[in-house]
Amino acid sequence: MAASTHTVTNQAPPLVGYDVFSADQALVAAVERHLDPGLLDEARDDLSSLGRSAGSAQVQEWGALANENPPKLRTHDRYGNRIDEVEFHPAWHRLLGKGVSAGLTAAWTRPGGHVRRAAGFLVWSQAEAGHGCPLSMTHAAVPALRTDPALAAEWEPLLTSTVYEEGLRPADRKSGVLFGMGMTEKQGGSDVRANTTVARPLAEDGTYELTGHKWFCSAPMSDGFLVLAQAPGGVTCFLLPRVLPDGTRNEFRVQRLKDKLGNRSNASAEVEFDGTWTRRVGDEGRGVRTIIEMVAATRLDCVLGSAALMRQAVAQAVHHCAHREAFGGKLTDKPLMRNVLADLALESEAATTLALRLAAAYDDGGEQERAFLRLALPAAKYWVTKRCTPLVAEAAECLGGNGYVEESGLPRLLRESPLNSVWEGAGNVQALDVLRAMQREPAALNAFLVEVGRARGADHRLDGAIKNLLTELADLDGIEGRARRLVERIALVLQGSLLVRFAPPEVADAFCASRLGGDWGNAFGTLPHSLDLASVVERARPSG
Repeated sequence: MAASTHTVTNQAPPLVGYDVFSADQALVAAVERHLDPGLLDEARDDLSSLGRSAGSAQVQEWGALANENPPKLRTHDRYGNRIDEVEFHPAWHRLLGKGVSAGLTAAWTRPGGHVRRAAGFLVWSQAEAGHGCPLSMTHAAVPALRTDPALAAEWEPLLTSTVYEEGLRPADRKSGVLFGMGMTEKQGGSDVRANTTVARPLAEDGTYELTGHKWFCSAPMSDGFLVLAQAPGGVTCFLLPRVLPDGTRNEFRVQRLKDKLGNRSNASAEVEFDGTWTRRVGDEGRGVRTIIEMVAATRLDCVLGSAALMRQAVAQAVHHCAHREAFGGKLTDKPLMRNVLADLALESEAATTLALRLAAAYDDGGEQERAFLRLALPAAKYWVTKRCTPLVAEAAECLGGNGYVEESGLPRLLRESPLNSVWEGAGNVQALDVLRAMQREPAALNAFLVEVGRARGADHRLDGAIKNLLTELADLDGIEGRARRLVERIALVLQGSLLVRFAPPEVADAFCASRLGGDWGNAFGTLPHSLDLASVVERARPSG
């Protein structure tokens, strides 16, 4: 009898059929830490239910299908009428519908809403990241619209609804809506004050018509958009409905969809306005100030999205190495692989812990916490999103050649990983925003120092890092040219202070020794060998 050549051995089983939330010890601890006890049981039940969905074979298949079948632009119908519609695979709509029904656009309407929503966003984004864009934009539109109480009263119930209805029709005929955003133009990029789109007043009731374009318009299939344009009084924010109250389509011409590196399931577009009807949000000339609250909320989602990608990459790597054998034992038992996995786990836990701390500051809403966010949020956006790509690449390498194959899911994570560093202001924009916060708002720096000061005396390496940071902050010479270095130190000190206070000792010790104490190389897997790395890896393991 001929020997079989197709017996499969020593392959890790798929990471499927597990609870993405409950298996993430760092995330569970953060939720328990930041939510009032009376909210915990319901929140845990909801998040665990969402986690089981995210870890199911069905939802993982939806994620794959949504990326294998990217959106298509339909500019005209069969008769030649301009329709400017974007078609999505049914899997996209299922993912988006589940995200809406799980309350990922409803943080503003319930106690502890931002922590619960942040944890849910981190969990659900691990199933598929692209559909997180419209969820994020819709969530983030609420604080901008609150600038105008009348507009907020009209739109907020629809934005925070847990009902998803696809298709374009007037908002008052839907039970829930999605929002997008359009700020950047060809000539300006992040310099939105250089925008050339013109807004002409139509009446005294705050209606205007726009003529111009947007180089990047997020989620072009949405029901409404917040956009910036040049009104007579300067750059102003406007609400642009996709369909007018009488049922006719607004002038919103989708010229093309961007062909992106990753984020393939999601549509990003170039759009043109020509007599497009809008309503002013806030005062003329205060458009940037009006929309900045939306930008801040989406920046937090960039941190959450990167933390989600990092967590999923680490979960896949640890799971693989816990089942794969080489050279007489499990990969997780090999000292060098254990070092790599522990290093990745540290980075992931630090990102998750920081992201949930920022969400808790939103729930608090007090003056001190708002000041804290003003500095901590752009610093976190800068650092966490930049750490995502090298982590995901190293996690893929833990799977060897398997990690380079599409079926593993790691290539999709890797293509997605640079995105959050670019969107909502790239690294230099974030670094300069931190400098502005320090220079213009002394309360922001003070709130940050109060926060990290809560951990003083708990670890000598953290204490030394805080002292060095204060020395660097006192030297303003050439500060813009070294802004990235400064912001990196701010983020690391903040992460270290949180881990020292809240993480298990082995996690805090390893983080402080490497990230703050300098006992670290230039690649993952270079932690001091004397640390308790086995416990760090076991904490990051997603399943048995």
